Amino acid sequence: MDTLYLRITDPDKQKNDIERAASFLANGEVVAIPTETVYGLAASAFDAEAVKKIFEAKGRPQDNPLIVHLSKPEDANKIARDIPEKAFELFRRFSPGPLTVILKKKDVIPDEVSAGLSTVAVRIPSHPVARAVIEASGVPLAAPSANISGFPSPTCAEDVLDDMNGRIAAIIDSGSCECGIESTVVSLVSSPARLLRPGVITAEQLKSVLGEIIIDGAVLRPMKEGQTAASPGMKYKHYSPKAKISIVRGSRDDFFKYLEQHRAEADHALIFEEDAPFCSLPFVLFGKENEPLTQSARLFSALRELDRKGAKNVFAREPSKEGVGLGVCNRLYRAAGFRFLNDKKVIGVCGQTGSGKSTVCDIFRKNGAEIIDTDKIAREIVLPGSKTLAALANNFGDDIIRPDGTLNRPLLAERAFSSSEKARLLSSITHPAIIEISRERIKNALDSGKSAVIDAPLLFSAGMDKLCDVTVKVTAPEELRLSRIIKRDGIDANEAKKRATVQKEEDALSEKADIIIKNYPPHSAEEQLKIYHLI
Repeated sequence: MDTLYLRITDPDKQKNDIERAASFLANGEVVAIPTETVYGLAASAFDAEAVKKIFEAKGRPQDNPLIVHLSKPEDANKIARDIPEKAFELFRRFSPGPLTVILKKKDVIPDEVSAGLSTVAVRIPSHPVARAVIEASGVPLAAPSANISGFPSPTCAEDVLDDMNGRIAAIIDSGSCECGIESTVVSLVSSPARLLRPGVITAEQLKSVLGEIIIDGAVLRPMKEGQTAASPGMKYKHYSPKAKISIVRGSRDDFFKYLEQHRAEADHALIFEEDAPFCSLPFVLFGKENEPLTQSARLFSALRELDRKGAKNVFAREPSKEGVGLGVCNRLYRAAGFRFLNDKKVIGVCGQTGSGKSTVCDIFRKNGAEIIDTDKIAREIVLPGSKTLAALANNFGDDIIRPDGTLNRPLLAERAFSSSEKARLLSSITHPAIIEISRERIKNALDSGKSAVIDAPLLFSAGMDKLCDVTVKVTAPEELRLSRIIKRDGIDANEAKKRATVQKEEDALSEKADIIIKNYPPHSAEEQLKIYHLI
């Protein structure tokens, strides 16, 4: 296929070129169009066969939904149903612009656009050429980024030409894109609203209209196994150059100290403009350290520049996650495949008894992490003479303290678990003390250059998940867990079943964990931790 290259800078004066592009779209072809975010591959959102050509051109997995581009907000009624008023409030505030809203779709949108989901992603671009093409074509346009799937999104027509020449009917060149990263994506199909992909429209700006908003766990971490991608840019490794990108966390001093210690492991650096005088490696710049808009505008072109320079292994400085920086981090993390260096984390580990938390913690320990065992801390806080022991005696009876000053645990358990109210009272006394000591030990671990792993059976129930950068739930089939408990504790099957069912509330809450580790054959817990770059 011969790809037509159209240079359009003024759509009002170049209406013939706009009409030419629109005619391609009307005839079921794919056209690369400029937007304020990145260049997109556009086809009629009503034409399933045309949309298939987008996937063919990109080599894109077809379970990844596309965004539908409209010329005005009221056109959302043509493709979406049961639209909440908050959607139009968002459109009035931020559109035309780099915002995508996920709504319930009408049947006019084929499954090829929505990846079989019952929702549709809607956006009104602000770029005048994009809007002129939409209006001239007379149909909504489905348009993902105009790059080979998995590679950095294009922010200029030259990059589109590199990827798409001969694959599509036409490319419109309107210069460089302003934002440089794809639109913010927010879903309104459930309450509260959920931020699925951050961008130049920030979470704080969305909250000013929506109030409460949840930031999806996949924004800064890999999606969980089996999770459905509700938005573009969530499921697969994205935005990646041919070079291997590794993110070095910490300050400028931390970055360059790490670089000097590991010079043999990298041939290029991806850094901020202010870092240039300190860098001894060949480097590419991606904006100013404290100006995330310059980072977003430059990131994708910087990733492509690394490939043009022949970079193989790149150390990248990590941006701030504040404001627009959250969107920059989201793209950079995925470009790196979530590969972090010099990385000190707080990791929470939970799971039902017998699932193998201890095995997973031993793997972390073997890899240099400090293990914070909350069961051990729980015993420390009730040593003779402690404030916590006195508080327990005050609420559950002085006789829970034996004559030698130690805690009579069976008696306390009998009284504390006689009702849900008393169980909550026990937690209100012990959990704050456990958390206080855990905070201190986390700080000590991080200060010594180690990751801190919190081994907590009640990680979520106790609110300790809020101390963590990432939470891990260890799982195993019930039959295997019971056999492990019987062997470990020397008890019979009936007692093992009792112990296996005492954490129902925690088990339900722990479904929110960021990562699920399957600790049973044929799965290797260690290999899974490596895949998620936790060790």
